[in-house]
Amino acid sequence: MTDNAKESKQTEPLLSRRDLLKVAGATLGTVAITELVITGPLSPAEIQGIERESHGAISGENEWHMVIDLEKCIGCQYCMWACQGVNDVPTDEMRWNVGFPEVTDNGTEFFMTRPCLHCSDAPCVKVCPVGATWTREDGLVSMDYDRCIGCRYCQVACPYDARRFNWEVSEQENPYQPTWGTAEVERRTRGVVEKCTFCEHRIDRGVEQGLVPGEDVQATPACVNVCPVGARVFGDIKNPESKLSQYLDNNDTFRLREDFGTEPKVHYVRPESEV
Repeated sequence: MTDNAKESKQTEPLLSRRDLLKVAGATLGTVAITELVITGPLSPAEIQGIERESHGAISGENEWHMVIDLEKCIGCQYCMWACQGVNDVPTDEMRWNVGFPEVTDNGTEFFMTRPCLHCSDAPCVKVCPVGATWTREDGLVSMDYDRCIGCRYCQVACPYDARRFNWEVSEQENPYQPTWGTAEVERRTRGVVEKCTFCEHRIDRGVEQGLVPGEDVQATPACVNVCPVGARVFGDIKNPESKLSQYLDNNDTFRLREDFGTEPKVHYVRPESEV
């Protein structure tokens, strides 16, 4: 094996598939690869910078949480379909917001839905070797698909099965569009892990425009807006007057596997007949 071949083999794992395509397409050669690894978005300095921000306390003015009322939920699956339409998830296998019939120990039937829980102490953030997933100042666990190298460590680390690996480029039409929404974000490429974002693009745009997530439709996650029975409530837990805070004050809630210590930002109201 030549020295150049050894060098290529050593540097390849440090690059995302998208970075490799860019380098190959532009025929920049070894110089461009070295520049990208040493000083680019995958450089040790950049990764360490994200890691320092990732593990800090939530310091933003807002902290977004969601309540799912299992007593109110009728299992219509509108929340799942709206998510797929707005976030351009064309296949059910890649579904970010999952749902399924469930039965409690005493025989109570209900419909369980589960988005990403945006844990305050997120295992997925801790294991990502390139800083492609991190916790924002407002508590949302976010993804940088350009940085993701597809190692799937985050998917394995997530105790709630909230992440999906994109095995192939999907060029099929989205069957949930336009009935349940039109794409508001770019479809992800092959070889990355993707997940629910709480429609962070809506939240960010809404806050910039002076709108209130959880109150104004344009700034609220699609799954919350579409629910016909109001089984999902979203808002700022730091604001005691928000719908979210009021709902938590007036209802007995729980979070999935609190014994894990992950402190999820999704709260559930139990089916009433279970108690």
